[in-house]
Amino acid sequence: MTAENETGFDRTLRFTVPHRDARGRVVRLGPVLETVLQTHAYPAPIRNLLAEALVLTALLGSLLKDEDGQLTMQAQTNDGVIDLLVCDYRNGELRGYVRHDRARLDELGPNPSLHSLFGDGYLAVTFDLPATGQRYQGIVPLEGETLAAACESYFFQSEQVPTLIRVAVDTSGGRAIAGGLLLQHLPEGEEGRERLHAQLDHPEWQHISVMGGSVRRDELLDPELSLEALVWRLFHEEQEVRVDLGPQLVRGCRCTADYYRNVLARFGAEERKAMADEKGDIVIDCSFCSRLFAIPLAETEGPSAAEA
Repeated sequence: MTAENETGFDRTLRFTVPHRDARGRVVRLGPVLETVLQTHAYPAPIRNLLAEALVLTALLGSLLKDEDGQLTMQAQTNDGVIDLLVCDYRNGELRGYVRHDRARLDELGPNPSLHSLFGDGYLAVTFDLPATGQRYQGIVPLEGETLAAACESYFFQSEQVPTLIRVAVDTSGGRAIAGGLLLQHLPEGEEGRERLHAQLDHPEWQHISVMGGSVRRDELLDPELSLEALVWRLFHEEQEVRVDLGPQLVRGCRCTADYYRNVLARFGAEERKAMADEKGDIVIDCSFCSRLFAIPLAETEGPSAAEA
């Protein structure tokens, strides 16, 4: 691969280290991240948290083999400063948002801990695979200092896959850059979900995790360092490293007026009337892209309306 074609922003790079039974993903977000963050006027701690979550979503989503598959990552709590964080990935499309209590957030200072934001929250990771009709979900407590640590716990507890994840975020100075590395040990190969013999103390995993764990924050964020060059820095002493480009990443909110018309048509006529404003419109605010959709009541009639 020539220098002109090396991977920079907004694309994942997949790689494997065959003789170590390891696979990896690396990503660096730039324009896509800025587009998502600019949708809402998030304060700095929320911007940083959402940036980390979007990197994780890109890394986990890039594990999907089904092009139409979807990865959803949701962090939630009953009484936290943040009551919902949700991101998803489908075919290179990333989106995410955070719902939080601004007054309570301001009381925490500039660098709140994960526990102070979520309290006794949990992380749910869901893989939807339409090609096979399968759906996998794992739920783990939001423990540790970062969302990345919670994702590592998810893979080991729910998937029996030793996993190392490193994420770096910089949303200062009017820009937004975030990068991440994911490594996994698959001693029984890519196929199959039961990997009961995977061990954190496996010598091959110990070696590869030490190499991957040496990645520096500045390397993950450096726009002058291609993802191929980063992988080479970490694993150039290995017998073989295979790399493969993932899809280009874009901001992918899938909201449309037609979609909301179809959703509203499932409600009864009286329910829809109660939703309408004085102009006769039902106004829907998309949380992901912060767009307002004013749907005239007359355009929401459908089969469910006829039954009401």
